[in-house]
Amino acid sequence: MPESTAVPRVRRAADVTVGDELPSTTIHVDRARLVQYAGASLDRNRIHWDEPFAKAVGLPDVIAHGMFTMGAAVTLVCEWAGDAGRVVEYGTRFTRPVVVPYESGADLEVSGVVKAVDPESRRVTVELTATAAGEKVLGRAVAVARLD
Repeated sequence: MPESTAVPRVRRAADVTVGDELPSTTIHVDRARLVQYAGASLDRNRIHWDEPFAKAVGLPDVIAHGMFTMGAAVTLVCEWAGDAGRVVEYGTRFTRPVVVPYESGADLEVSGVVKAVDPESRRVTVELTATAAGEKVLGRAVAVARLD
């Protein structure tokens, strides 16, 4: 199969207006994914993979890494912008953990709304909303992307 030579399309700031909604996405999180993330991030805290340990320290179950949740949420902006390198700022607060039951895993629902567009710098500010099991898991999640 030939490799694709298509260049990803980077969104243009001129095509974006305040109030635009990014297409929402759902990211399924399961224990295998948490173990993979633990290996990649070197965050091997047992609360992310050992259910008896997580419950013994007062958690309802194993929880996803905060940085995993943060990174998963911003992929919405990366894909919308057309290139992860276009995200130049990103910050959030962790409001609740993403609890990941063994049998069902968890779904992280992410949506975003354009809050500001600077036509001169072509910087677009997007406010993200991330929920799991109906609870908001990130607060003040704001990403800034520099578009074409």
